[in-house]
Amino acid sequence: MPLEATMMIIDNSEYMRNGDYQPTRFEAQADAVNVVFQTKTDSNPENTVGVMTMANKGPEVLVTHSKDLGQILQAIHATSSKIGGQIDIPTAIAIAQLALKHRENKNLRQRIIVFVGSPLEGQAADEKAMIKLAKKLKKNNIAVDVVCFGDGIEEPTEDGKSVLKSFVESTSSGDNSHLLLVAPGAHLLSDALISSPILSADRAGAIPAELGGTGDAGGPAATAAGDQFEFGVDPSLDPELAMALRMSMEEAQAREAAERAASTSNQNASTPSAPPPAAAPVAADSTDDEEAALLEQAIAMSQDVEMDASRPTGTTDDADMDEDEDEEAAIARAIEMSMKGEEDDSTPKK
Repeated sequence: MPLEATMMIIDNSEYMRNGDYQPTRFEAQADAVNVVFQTKTDSNPENTVGVMTMANKGPEVLVTHSKDLGQILQAIHATSSKIGGQIDIPTAIAIAQLALKHRENKNLRQRIIVFVGSPLEGQAADEKAMIKLAKKLKKNNIAVDVVCFGDGIEEPTEDGKSVLKSFVESTSSGDNSHLLLVAPGAHLLSDALISSPILSADRAGAIPAELGGTGDAGGPAATAAGDQFEFGVDPSLDPELAMALRMSMEEAQAREAAERAASTSNQNASTPSAPPPAAAPVAADSTDDEEAALLEQAIAMSQDVEMDASRPTGTTDDADMDEDEDEEAAIARAIEMSMKGEEDDSTPKK
């Protein structure tokens, strides 16, 4: 977005009382000044705008480097009671150049916008003097836009050249200076200014790229972008309408997507569910068989353990049986010996 400090030089000569621009030349100029201020500050919040006059008793600076619209409107209202005299363009431009030199933010590019609604007189009508001034402005990197409105102001000379046109061409560096000629008519001066290359870069820079904005590019590019806008509306002229149309389109697309999703879910719910695949039962059966086999194996292993614990090896059983037989034989021998002893005692001795 353009980053600029702008000084507007307004015409407050006697010619501003003419009514060829509705309601008067001065009122039409005041409306254009308001549009310039709004466009510059909307383009970049760091931009500053100043206002000065160039007629009556002499050029006078009213507001320097302001971001407050109230100050601009107050200065225009105060100037409405100071209409008179003749314009002095060279002196006014020199003072404006000095005011821009003392701007607080040195990163702001310098621009002067001159409103001319009176015939050129004095040094302003001298083409050589104006070209010399233009070269000085170009050397100091100051862009100049001239808004010429009124009859008989910018009349070409015998060789087909005009003073203001030559002045702007000599000042321009990279097409940064412009001359706007607005003929009297039913249209407003501010409307012609908005659609001109003077403000096209600022208007396009304040619009997002998705709405057809061109960023820092202006002039024909911005106009072409507006012509190619899908809704047929130039966003550089009415960004609010373009934004509203874009939001409306996005909301409509969101509603359509929600309706499609709802209809798809309803169709899925009404369709009978498909039978489970054949592989599922097989998998379940195989799982049950594996579990049964593992259970049987565990039971068998537990039984073997219990048998081993309750009954030791076969050698131990045989030893127990032999011990039982020895005890019975010993008892039998003891009984037999006792019976023999009793017989011996009962038999008489010889």
